[in-house]
Amino acid sequence: MSGNEVRLSAVKSITDAGDARKPVNYAAEPAQDVFGSLVFNEKVMKARLPKDVYRSLKSTIDTGAKLDANVANVVAAAMKAWALEKGATHYTHVFYPLTGATAEKHDSFIRPDGEGGAITEFSAKVLIQGEPDASSFPSGGLRATFEARGYTAWDVTSPAYIYEGTNGTTLCIPTAFVAWTGEALDKKTPVLRSAQALDKEARRVLQLFGHTDIAKVVSNAGCEQEYFLVDDAFYYGRLDLQNCGRTLTGAAPAKGQQFDDQYFGSIAERVLAYMQEVDRELYRLGVPVTTRHNEVAPAQFEIAPLFENGNLASDHQQMTMTILKNVAKRHGLTCLTHEKPFAGINGSGKHLNFSLSNATQGNLYDPGDTPAENAQFLVFCAATIRAVDMWAPLLRASVASASNDHRLGANEAPPAIISIFLGEQLANVFDGIVSGGGKSAKKQETLNIGVDTLPALPKDAGDRNRTSPFAFTGNRFEFRAVGSAQSVSGPITVLNTILADSLGYVADQLEAATGFDPKKLNGAVKKLIQQIMKDHGRVVFNGDNYSAEWHAEAEKRGLPNLRTTVDALPYLTKKETIDLFKRCKVLSKAELNSREEIYLEQYLLFITVEVKTALRMVKTIVLPAALKYQTELAANLAALKAAGVKGDAALLEEVSGLIASLKKALASLEGTLDVKGASALAQAKHACEKMMPALGEVRAVVDALEEIVADELWPLPTYQEMLFIR
Repeated sequence: MSGNEVRLSAVKSITDAGDARKPVNYAAEPAQDVFGSLVFNEKVMKARLPKDVYRSLKSTIDTGAKLDANVANVVAAAMKAWALEKGATHYTHVFYPLTGATAEKHDSFIRPDGEGGAITEFSAKVLIQGEPDASSFPSGGLRATFEARGYTAWDVTSPAYIYEGTNGTTLCIPTAFVAWTGEALDKKTPVLRSAQALDKEARRVLQLFGHTDIAKVVSNAGCEQEYFLVDDAFYYGRLDLQNCGRTLTGAAPAKGQQFDDQYFGSIAERVLAYMQEVDRELYRLGVPVTTRHNEVAPAQFEIAPLFENGNLASDHQQMTMTILKNVAKRHGLTCLTHEKPFAGINGSGKHLNFSLSNATQGNLYDPGDTPAENAQFLVFCAATIRAVDMWAPLLRASVASASNDHRLGANEAPPAIISIFLGEQLANVFDGIVSGGGKSAKKQETLNIGVDTLPALPKDAGDRNRTSPFAFTGNRFEFRAVGSAQSVSGPITVLNTILADSLGYVADQLEAATGFDPKKLNGAVKKLIQQIMKDHGRVVFNGDNYSAEWHAEAEKRGLPNLRTTVDALPYLTKKETIDLFKRCKVLSKAELNSREEIYLEQYLLFITVEVKTALRMVKTIVLPAALKYQTELAANLAALKAAGVKGDAALLEEVSGLIASLKKALASLEGTLDVKGASALAQAKHACEKMMPALGEVRAVVDALEEIVADELWPLPTYQEMLFIR
């Protein structure tokens, strides 16, 4: 087959296919009954562990108390028995290297008994520590090839679980991954370190407000995951989707998302069946997913969970991406988590809803009914404003990647300028404190819909701002700049760290001003907030972040606008960043240097793969189709001339001109593979400034050819097909 025969075959296979999968029967097995059924959770531990062992382990989980080695022995035995009952034959330490992906090495429970049979073994030592090869993962100079030793360490705060494959089950144990020398080689270790720093400083602030019973303060996260679905038949017809996760060419269809009819629209039956199976799989793994819906772009969807402890939410987010992709294959679909799989329509984000809370004081970002009088809330909110303004470049660096650069700054995602939206009510309160006028908070109103049969609805005191990178949404902040393909552990680590630093500053100031005298607290709080807003209020913006006026205003305010990953990543190793992470005991200078080097290298590799893929695809697939069409047009003109009929050569000239332009653009693109620059940063700049523009030039010509080459000759699945045929 050639030309669009491949495409037509793909379309036919999709439209003719029935759903052979057995439907999920929620009536026979309700969702609430299966939730967490594959998790070694507190309910399981309480039932299987001796009371003293359970209490000791629970104390470690809840308070961060040191793990008792004797406890680990009992837990290992109970965990093995539980896993074997679930049919497990192997166990694995699951960890998250700096690739951002999930890593695992499976080991069997089975050991020969010396008599021709076998026994099962799983000790505390094996539970607590594993030893994968550390030299084959990115280390940014922390490890050399001949220095291979690395360790995985059991994270007791993230429960073990069973993963069910087609032919068996595996016990999965979430772990941290560190080098033999102790440096963090993963995404989880910095999250855990930053959580300790945050807890310490948040408790200092709470003590100043008279609290004596203070439970561990944690950051909570709820990560909205956007993704695209395309049929496998189209996916395997596109080398760019397979290699890069996005289309490197593709003309826009006549109908895209301009009618806004996809967003929250009725979910197609095939997609809904997929979503229901995804939910089922995640329920069993204890992931509290709650939302599913069509997103703005055609073929784009979203899934979102309830709030959880940030470390657990990060682990669950990795599971969610894995389940989304694995279940898609069962339905003949491919799940794309790239931030911009298709040009010209909305890309995908992973909005990180973020809050602080503990078991005794509750949500520390909850303003209550009268936020103007809630000094504690205002202090935590002011500390957040200070942190975001001071460390905006670091926040931008935490979401920097080659794929997310396609999204940030476009009118579909927050711009690369980091600012905070407070909303009318909260901005009113802070303005009142700064001015000394004591403005009252806006009271809650009732929304009059104008239909008698509909109930009165409570109206929120403030609107929402979907253009803001960091928006207060009532009792949490929403960091909207995180990319859909990214691990959320990086942004969570940065948020924890900068808040720990800012809360430490707040505690220092209030302790000095009050001498721990509660009678002086209100006055000290007022002065502190006034000073923070004077120094850092520039970061607050409640308008349209997409507007050109805001970009000009942000520049006047001195807010950084780091448009690309290459602009942002160097902030990881600025002196002030190194001092911050050292002060909070989260990452060392060597660990920060390694991350900058790794992420710059990944940026270069990512774009290099795109360039090589584009060259292969255009040279061997697109260009031959265009040349064939050119030949047909030339033959047609020759035949007309022979018949004495005057032909129109305009189309042939247009195609010939585009082919010439394409050859020139391909040669230019190929030349960019000669990467210039000795340092990782210089090479990444080359990719950004040379490779990416050259890729765009090739794309522009190919897309123009797609618009005029005969459909019967066009070889690649089109946007019209991939986005609308499911």
